[in-house]
Amino acid sequence: MMVLSGCLSAQIPDEDVPIAAHERGEIKDADLTGVSAELAPFYGQELAWEDCEGAGAGAFDCTTVTAPLDWENPDEGELELAVVRRAANEAEPVGSLLTNPGGPGGSGYSLVADSSDYAFGTALLDAFDIVGFDPRGVGNSTAVTCYDDADTDAYLWDIPPGERGSEEWTADLEERAEAFADACAANSDGILPYITTVQSARDMDLLRAVLGDTSLNYLGFSYGTFLGATYASLFPEKVGRLVLDGAMDPSTPGSEVGLTQAKGFEQSLRLYLEDCLDQEDCPFRGTVDEAMTDVGDLFASVDEEPLDAADGRRLGADALMTAIISALYSEEYWPYLTMALTDVLAGDPGVAFVLADSYYQRDPMTGEYITNMNEAFTAYNCVDYPEEDLSDDESAFEEELASVAPTIAPYWSSSVDLCAYWAAEPTGVRAAIDAAGAAPIVVIGTSNDPATPYEWAESLASQLGSGVLISYEGDRHTAYNAGSDCVDSAVEDYLISGVVPEDGLSCAA
Repeated sequence: MMVLSGCLSAQIPDEDVPIAAHERGEIKDADLTGVSAELAPFYGQELAWEDCEGAGAGAFDCTTVTAPLDWENPDEGELELAVVRRAANEAEPVGSLLTNPGGPGGSGYSLVADSSDYAFGTALLDAFDIVGFDPRGVGNSTAVTCYDDADTDAYLWDIPPGERGSEEWTADLEERAEAFADACAANSDGILPYITTVQSARDMDLLRAVLGDTSLNYLGFSYGTFLGATYASLFPEKVGRLVLDGAMDPSTPGSEVGLTQAKGFEQSLRLYLEDCLDQEDCPFRGTVDEAMTDVGDLFASVDEEPLDAADGRRLGADALMTAIISALYSEEYWPYLTMALTDVLAGDPGVAFVLADSYYQRDPMTGEYITNMNEAFTAYNCVDYPEEDLSDDESAFEEELASVAPTIAPYWSSSVDLCAYWAAEPTGVRAAIDAAGAAPIVVIGTSNDPATPYEWAESLASQLGSGVLISYEGDRHTAYNAGSDCVDSAVEDYLISGVVPEDGLSCAA
């Protein structure tokens, strides 16, 4: 199991969003510096901005940008990128600030259109045109398409027959993985080989240019840090002010990503239980170790006898794992995890499914999947991560997994590799990114971040020739606009005024 490392849920901003003070929809000349003749039609396109349907109070405008399907062969076809802009409140903004919420597969379009007041501080909203976009393969852009909602429900939630790890259980998962991959290939109109971080980073340079900016200002979260670092490696001379929050380590192999994240979520579960045991409504008693044992027993119980939900789904160990992970992304969600675990112990899986649905961005009332994040997540990872032959080390992997995450290890991964059935061959590499010659790049790591552990931020900052590390003491995924004036001031001073924070700056909540 590889965890989505992006923003799991978005809070809808107030309807009374201030309309930007400066004229919206102004057209800037595209930056064609150094652009080849074959790419000039893409870089030279004019944007037609229009009021966004459904966005609040007229403060947002939208457009569509055309990009090559394959940047190495721009004559092979085209795809579309959906872009939304919240214009700056100030009459003379600093410029554009692109953003990505993570995933891979997170919708930057939705982040800006639906949650900009929640995601960005007032200083950034005043100073920048905040630009969100759906990367290729995602949401409102030319998207990866696999199943309808009903088939997605069956794929994600149906419980395999037989005991966990048995031949019957494994065969069902293999059949399910192959059918899903086949559906993605059949319904995605040939785009799967081109849904990669490198291609998406080149799309970002196109967006920079058609927005009229000579350099890229960017705020990326979680997977968005990998996207931003990849951009810096490809276009170091175009790097403006980049902030990478909740950093991924581009040199970490896929198998190690899984181990590190398992360790991170195990530790976050312990931190949650430590806090829970001090609360009157906690369903557990005793020490943290005893509570971890109780959680392990609960996993085993629903694995053996899944709980029936009102909508017909059944909560087994895998769905419970998803619910727990969803809540561990931020201590703000811990009270909901307490509610979910209390109810599951009483035989009611309702709240647990609400948490699990938030992970997959499924509306628990209608059963509609609001985005295609799961499909896009798979598409990017299957092509971005090179194949690893772990057959000789499988037992060692399982032993290490059980050592670093004993409570969640039995339900963390399976021997079935979905990417083995994927229609596109992997083309990515896992290697350090230097981005030599780039302007300072700010990297933020949170001490108890379960999805992108702190050591990844340390590693990325050290790899980047111009990396500047900010450390945040906290129990959550990503740090900007999460309650630390120290982090927020450092980020905003850099993005707005170019004041580079002290390398190694340490911040608390």
